[in-house]
Amino acid sequence: MANVSRIHRELMQFNKDQSILGMSLMPDDQDIRHLTATIPGPLSTPYEGGIFHLDITLPDGYPFEPPKMRFTTKVWHPNISSQTGAICLDILKNNWSPALNLKTALISLQALLSSPEPNDPQDAVVAKQYIGDYATYVATARRWTEDFAKASSAGFSEKVQKLVEMGFPEPLVKKTLEAVGGDESMALERLCPK
Repeated sequence: MANVSRIHRELMQFNKDQSILGMSLMPDDQDIRHLTATIPGPLSTPYEGGIFHLDITLPDGYPFEPPKMRFTTKVWHPNISSQTGAICLDILKNNWSPALNLKTALISLQALLSSPEPNDPQDAVVAKQYIGDYATYVATARRWTEDFAKASSAGFSEKVQKLVEMGFPEPLVKKTLEAVGGDESMALERLCPK
């Protein structure tokens, strides 16, 4: 069984650092081993300005086994499957260590967005384009960021205002909306546990 007390400690520490990181990490109400996260696209990359959503499952052996992470936002990147969101990153596989945690994994994913490794791809088509036609890769990555990573922010302020008017605190509303990719109905379900 995953170490629940460690997960709680990690979440508490992450929440302290959240404003510095610009990331979010939220456990599922029913299962603390299932989380959602967001990371901002790094500056000076085709992903800049995007908010990228991830689905995280902690295996029973966590922290001795790596978390299972995948992007739920479509991303055009050599190390991320454009179809499934699967990620090719060494620390999420055989280079995981119990000394690492969810925060370091998310920071590593953000760094991966800045520094693709096309010679160790998850998506061979994207890697081929990155190596053979870099300008087209950058243009495609920017377009996907516009289409998929910024779309959830459309009307975000209005959604926040609407939920705040229902009596929920604004910081909680923003965090919840970000964790569910801007889906107002899902945010309301999370804000009103059964």
